[in-house]
Amino acid sequence: MLTTPNQQNVFPVAALLIGAAIWGLLWYPYRLLEQDGISGQVATVITYAIALALGLVLFRKSIRASQIFAGDPQLLFWIAMFAGWTNMAYILGVIHGEVMRVLLLFYLAPLWTILFARLLLNEKLRLHGYLVIVLSLAGAITMLWQPESGFPLPSSHGDWMGLSGGIMFALMNVMIRKDQYHSIQLKSLALWLGVMLVGLGHSLLSPAPFALADISAGSWLLMLAIGLVVFALSLTMQYGLTHIPANRASVIMVFELVVAAIAAYFLANETMTLKEWVGGAMIVSASLFSARMSRG
Repeated sequence: MLTTPNQQNVFPVAALLIGAAIWGLLWYPYRLLEQDGISGQVATVITYAIALALGLVLFRKSIRASQIFAGDPQLLFWIAMFAGWTNMAYILGVIHGEVMRVLLLFYLAPLWTILFARLLLNEKLRLHGYLVIVLSLAGAITMLWQPESGFPLPSSHGDWMGLSGGIMFALMNVMIRKDQYHSIQLKSLALWLGVMLVGLGHSLLSPAPFALADISAGSWLLMLAIGLVVFALSLTMQYGLTHIPANRASVIMVFELVVAAIAAYFLANETMTLKEWVGGAMIVSASLFSARMSRG
């Protein structure tokens, strides 16, 4: 039975939409863990260690030197490092900052994707690409503008996490797309390992000691559930990102903002200011326009 290219793209697109929806909600259980005294760094290490352990058991046949060193093995390293920074920045940002503000800055990713996709994937930049750059920068300046100093700079730890996380997210997407040598399983293992290592490194910089014995049974169960979700989510996202061009993937992932906006309002009673709405609208518009960058 023959299938058209559009039919073949249904599953990768659906995978990204499902992944985006889950990411739009995943901030909440990490906040609950923070309220229970478990820092974002510690929670990240534990949840991603669970995902990694499960992956090592289920994908043990994929862990072969001949497979790891096939093609360009350094791409796995970069996927791990960029994924580690991305996820750590995302979790710390949404725990300590305003969810929608952090995510909107995170979703400047299409701006960075333009640059990285051009440099690393040789994707051509057309008129729509310049429009994305202008809209993204205008949105960021609107959101970050500080009348007191006269400069558009991040004003909080959450802002910096959202901004840096978006840059690393774009790099991770491009690296996953570029790496056509390794299986989804190997790329997922690299992702989980990278997040765990970056989380461990960040935890070592924390001045407050933490004992695993202090974690309640309820928190352990919640982290186990998050670890299982992260495992399934990573595979889903890897599948979608491997089969969808980087620029288009960034647009589909904007669905996360819709889910996060609704969740932040009902679960955290967070609302956006007029300045954030205007800047956010520009950033979202830039993401939508970026869908046309790789056409023609």
